[in-house]
Amino acid sequence: MVMSSQSRVFIFTVLLFCCLEIDDVASDDHDYKQALRNSLLYFEGQRSGKLPPNQRVTWRADSALKDGHDAGINLVGGYYDAGDNLKLGFPLAFTITMLSWSTIEFNDKLSQQKELQNALSAIKWGTDYLIKAHTSPDVLYGEIGDPDSDHPCWMRPEDMTTPRTAYKLDDQHPGSDLVAETAAALAAASIAFKSVDKKYSSTLLLHATQLFDFADTHRGKYSDSITPAREIYSSSGFEDELVWGAAWLYRATNMKKYLDYLGGVSDIGGVRSVFSWDDKYVGAHILVAKLVLDGKVETSGIWAQYRSQAEEYICSCAQKSNQNVHKTPGGLFWFLPWNNNQYVATATFAMSVYSKYLSSKGSSLQCSGGVVSPHDLTSIVRSQVDYILGSNPKSMSYMIGYGSNFPQKIHHRGASIISIKKDPTPVACKDGFQEWFHKDAPNPNVLVGAVVSPDGNDNYEDSRDDYQLAEPATVTMAPLVGVLAHLT
Repeated sequence: MVMSSQSRVFIFTVLLFCCLEIDDVASDDHDYKQALRNSLLYFEGQRSGKLPPNQRVTWRADSALKDGHDAGINLVGGYYDAGDNLKLGFPLAFTITMLSWSTIEFNDKLSQQKELQNALSAIKWGTDYLIKAHTSPDVLYGEIGDPDSDHPCWMRPEDMTTPRTAYKLDDQHPGSDLVAETAAALAAASIAFKSVDKKYSSTLLLHATQLFDFADTHRGKYSDSITPAREIYSSSGFEDELVWGAAWLYRATNMKKYLDYLGGVSDIGGVRSVFSWDDKYVGAHILVAKLVLDGKVETSGIWAQYRSQAEEYICSCAQKSNQNVHKTPGGLFWFLPWNNNQYVATATFAMSVYSKYLSSKGSSLQCSGGVVSPHDLTSIVRSQVDYILGSNPKSMSYMIGYGSNFPQKIHHRGASIISIKKDPTPVACKDGFQEWFHKDAPNPNVLVGAVVSPDGNDNYEDSRDDYQLAEPATVTMAPLVGVLAHLT
């Protein structure tokens, strides 16, 4: 058949259009493998204590080597929670729980990307510290340093001269939220390490069971006992952490007493609007929903409530409920104005895990607004991650060190002051503000993998002053490790 010239032009036009379409899609493709590598590298930039020989973030050095000295114990190690030099047990424990959950659920993906060892190392840096902080069954050290002395100084961790007071919880000064969260962290970590280091896994589990008993027996809010915590990570209550801790201990031990605990709770929180360091109900709901899906508990009564509350939260993220999660004009989930991406991270993690659970059962989510398949959930997760990585109205990556256009002046002491390895001259408390904080120049060190947040209108001003949006935190990155592993 001879093709007319008009037909040839038409076909050429169609092919050209298709190629342009493919190129457009390709230009928005993101390297999830690179983002995953970055996310784990970030934790090395947040390390406190004596750094190991294989430390990859080389602009950091040893810091806070006398932590615990005032209490006569060794509390060296752990993580700085964000851009300051405090070690705060509440966000730290949640970070370790979420890092462990990421590693448990997406172990194969992390292994395929040769990141499993880095994930386990990130967990162990935290759990080693939490074990040190749990000095006896009913004692847990929950904070090192306080905001009143730390925040007026702008010093790199390696130069710190601020007080490093160690604050503890005991039977006279309870903190069920922090203690139960630490129990959850160590229980989850025990699962992550079970196949690679049984002895360490057993040690973690022993501490977890003791801590849960401590939390349940001596009840109270940790921020009522460690009062400086009220200024930064004040707790709204401890009931969610007790449920969360019991859920993790049941998953780690399969012991009936923890299942009975979950089944005997009078209030499991209702449908939540966020999943965060201060509100663990969504996580607990999802863990119990898995038990329902796996046929390990009944499909009625309180067990059905756990599942329905988990699924209602996920349906709201999927925009298929009566109370959908808000979005910015550019499409990012919008929860709260302070470091919003921490809530995006936990929401996408919840969706990623539930997508996996539903896929394993060949099932879909039945939302009031329609059916949502596991593939649908993953597509929504991808859209949110793509926004963070640069597919947004500013074409800016909110992950530091990813792509060519990312924030240069994040609110972070270590990143914003020249490395002690390049200039060992000490930077004094107040001098750091004049010499570095107020300096209108990019940070001298790149905290690769850190994630910051735009505002509710998709705007971001690259300013060190903006601690509300420009200060990255470990609680954001821990769930994102799992999300990025899922997308690879």
